[in-house]
Amino acid sequence: MKERLGPIPVVEMTPEQRAAAQAVIDGPRGALYGPFVPLLRSPELMSSAQRMGEYLRYRSALGTRLSELAILVTARQWDQQVEWAIHAPIAAQEGIAPAAIDAIAQRRAPGGLAQDEQAVYDFCMELHTHKRVSDATWQRAVALFGEHGVTDLVGLNGYYTLLAMVMNATQSAPPASTAAPLP
Repeated sequence: MKERLGPIPVVEMTPEQRAAAQAVIDGPRGALYGPFVPLLRSPELMSSAQRMGEYLRYRSALGTRLSELAILVTARQWDQQVEWAIHAPIAAQEGIAPAAIDAIAQRRAPGGLAQDEQAVYDFCMELHTHKRVSDATWQRAVALFGEHGVTDLVGLNGYYTLLAMVMNATQSAPPASTAAPLP
């Protein structure tokens, strides 16, 4: 597949695109990559999305380990190779078991998850599969993470779904990664 909206040379960027790109580069990501390459065609959308993503990825009430698990579930649901290539190694580094990462990649329910990981996995799977969350799953998540954490969990699923849609539609190429591509 050929990328539909690849990188824009700096000399061809509008002033708005340059400012939006620089904000991403100057932030915790440190570079313009992944979904921000195609999103740069709409600098205001990209700027808004990257601010939300910066919060969800780096400061979520769930913490990085559980946020990365939610990202992996979303990436797998959308067959999103870029998200997987970026986030599978981070999830492993943050403490998600390699066997759990592999199970998610293979579309199998991972075994042996910690209680908080199981709650995140179940919540994400129900939300993606049924487009809603059961009362029992909701209550378990609120008991573990509070309303703030559950709101961030919904936000993580929605935000990474948006990015997956952008990258799937524009056929974004995955970066080199230590993670095996999704089957």
